Amino acid sequence: MEEEYKILVETSARHIHLDQATFDYLMGVEEGKHAELEIKKMLSQPGQYVSNTRLNLVGEVNPKNGKPRMIAGVSVLGPLRKDNQVEISATDARTLGVSAPVRLSGDVKGSAPVTIQNPETGREVKLEEGVIVAKRHIHMTPADAEKFGVNDGDSVFVLVETADRTTIFGDTIIRVSDKFSLAMHIDTDESNAAGCSGTVYGQLVDMVGDCDCDGEDEDCCEGECCHHHEE
Repeated sequence: MEEEYKILVETSARHIHLDQATFDYLMGVEEGKHAELEIKKMLSQPGQYVSNTRLNLVGEVNPKNGKPRMIAGVSVLGPLRKDNQVEISATDARTLGVSAPVRLSGDVKGSAPVTIQNPETGREVKLEEGVIVAKRHIHMTPADAEKFGVNDGDSVFVLVETADRTTIFGDTIIRVSDKFSLAMHIDTDESNAAGCSGTVYGQLVDMVGDCDCDGEDEDCCEGECCHHHEE
């Protein structure tokens, strides 16, 4: 893998984005005042961070025991946003009993509902929509996009080589902004499936499959048509 074309692959665990009004209510601040997120750790994307605030996600009632399904201690990311959004894995969605669609961040219309609960204040907010399984994507600057020969919104294949589970991720969406830093984001289900651990890199690959051969014939299309190759 050429050093210049390596893309850092990061695992994005479940997390919550909140707007100011919702955060203020959950934190129980006095009317007219605003709660502030405290930075715990900066993330790779400029200005983004994990806060010290952790909240519970409450889903549907489990018919087996009559109790609400819950995932406790979910991190709130900062800074605060204009809309509420909860990003979870497909496994998390099953745990909560919700039907979370696979969407790009920000596309929450008609997505799954959930209740966000602050165990410290006892306050909770029911979101009628906002829960998604984040579609895998790559953050790029315009200069990165030019170097890799891609555009915002493109769907690409990414080869991620690990010790035991080398994987090609298809349908990975390119997101371009001068506010981004080069990194690919996958969720915990995808990360576990690919055996990602520690620092992991990926590379764009071109998948071609136009012929009728089964990939076993080395003379067919010079052995390239049914395989991947580097950009």
